[in-house]
Formats: sequence, C-alpha cells, structure tokens
Amino acid sequence: MSFTIYLTRHGQTILNKYRRFQGWCDAPLTDQGIEDAKQAGQRLKNVQFDFAYSSDSPRAIQTRDMIIAENQFKTPETHELPNFREQSFGYFEGADSGHIWTMVGLPHGCKTYYEILDKLGAAATRDLLHEADPWGDAEDDQTYWNRIAAGFEYLKEHHGNGETLLLVSHSLTIRTIVDHFAPEYNATVNGPKNGSVTKLVVDDHGKISVEYYNHY
Repeated sequence: MSFTIYLTRHGQTILNKYRRFQGWCDAPLTDQGIEDAKQAGQRLKNVQFDFAYSSDSPRAIQTRDMIIAENQFKTPETHELPNFREQSFGYFEGADSGHIWTMVGLPHGCKTYYEILDKLGAAATRDLLHEADPWGDAEDDQTYWNRIAAGFEYLKEHHGNGETLLLVSHSLTIRTIVDHFAPEYNATVNGPKNGSVTKLVVDDHGKISVEYYNHY
C-alpha cells in the first residue's frame, strides 16, 4: 500500500495578493503565482511522478500542469479531486479576510484570525465562520475534515506499490492535513507559502506521516 505524496500549494492569485477569502471561488495566478509554480516545478523536476493530482479549482490545476511541464520525466496521468479543495468560505468568499475575522472574533474577545486560533483552536474557528455565515454555506469543521479524509481513502484505494504522487492543494487544506498528522509543525499558525512543497508518506498499513513541511 505504501506511496508518497508531494503536497504542493498553488501559486499566488490575485485574491491571495489582496488577502481576501478564496475557498471554492477562484482567481487568476499573478505573475508571482506563475513564478511560484515554475519554481515548484524546478524543485520537483527530478521526482518521477506516477500520477499528478490537484483539487478541481483552476488555480490548482494550472499550478499542477506548470509543475509537470518542468519535470524531466514522462508526463504522468492527471486527475482532479474535489476532496482537496480549499475550505469553503460560503457567503464570505472574496471578502477582506481581516475584516471578517474581526467581525467573527469580537464576540469572543478576539480581533484577528490568529487570536481566534490561539484562544479556540482551528476546529472551533471553522465552526464560528459557519455559524456567522447568513447562508450557512461556509464549511463547518466536521464537514470539511470528512471531505479531506474521504480524499485520502480514495488515494489509498487506488495507489500503492511505492508510487509517487503530486497533489496540488490549498493553504488551509494543507495546514489542516499537517496539523492532523503532525501537530508539532504548528501548521495552523505557520501556513505554507505559495508553491511550497510538503512531503507525506503513506505506509503499508495506511498510516500517514509528514516527512517535511513547507519547503520552498
């Protein structure tokens, strides 16, 4: 069953640049974002991928394809997995993240995202955003993690025998994965940079470990 996943964050987008919520909505890669993807491709050019995955968000697909274009080996089969999308921010998609977190946090004595994290933890932070969404579309913690966990189950069912996978995903999704399997990295606070690479290893028993985090 064992296989390796190079979990990579997509390149910078316009909404990343302006620090706006970007979950299930999408925005084009900036010039810096294109460079992020190319640099990730250069760092991974000597890794022979058996399959290349991304979420189904265009920013992740574009980054995946740019990484593969830099690779020296035969182009692998590519797939999109919605399980590894970013967290859905529902009604708050595209909004200024600082303003929204202040609005959500003030009733709990917090003014910033990191104050909420420090006081309540990542799971409660997601639940607070869900509760604050007037449409109820922002994902709560259990819904979000169930989606990610199902994605890993899919990969375990379809891969093994020492295969090597590329998986391009998103900031909070990568943070959530790393915090779940290797909390010592403190990933919820120290988020991955655009184009950074995190290496996961799935052993013969299906156990997931983090070999390294946020390399760039």
